[in-house]
Amino acid sequence: MLGLAGLGSVTAFTPKTSADTASSTLPVDGNYTMVGRVVQVIDGDTFTLLVKGQQQRVRMASIDAPEIGGNPDRPGQAHGQASKKALTALIAGQTITLDCYERDRYDRNVCNVPLPGGDTANRKQVAAGMAWANMEGRGKFMRDPELPGLEQQARRAGAGVWQQARPVSPWAWRYQCWKQGQC
Repeated sequence: MLGLAGLGSVTAFTPKTSADTASSTLPVDGNYTMVGRVVQVIDGDTFTLLVKGQQQRVRMASIDAPEIGGNPDRPGQAHGQASKKALTALIAGQTITLDCYERDRYDRNVCNVPLPGGDTANRKQVAAGMAWANMEGRGKFMRDPELPGLEQQARRAGAGVWQQARPVSPWAWRYQCWKQGQC
């Protein structure tokens, strides 16, 4: 368990290969798994998982949901609360097994969130128009090749954020509104 002793919540550290998921339509699994109960949904792409008595912050891989804000300097976006509510309906209170890739710069576990039936909460959020396929940085955070197509379907259907005439991606919002003050 090289370098993972401090994680405590990691139930397995097994590098995955494409052979591990060859029969699946889901993206290749991450570098470790976590099992725990969802104790708080923070927004449409972030939640807290209770693992062996410790809380772990989780950021859903490959998606970016509208910001909910929280203070006057960082106002939320349209559909931010709706996105949080949609994720709450999918996972709140459930015991789930996550396929995780890494920890981000905020020390959140970056994970796919598998659901019963073979889908992921990541895909459900994008398909419902409650999150974008995360194409920030020319797609450097994209790990699930299905997500851009699901986003296009949600756009055509006018689902969620796509009801707006000109929805602003969360990464553009954080820059324009939060950093430049042009909300």
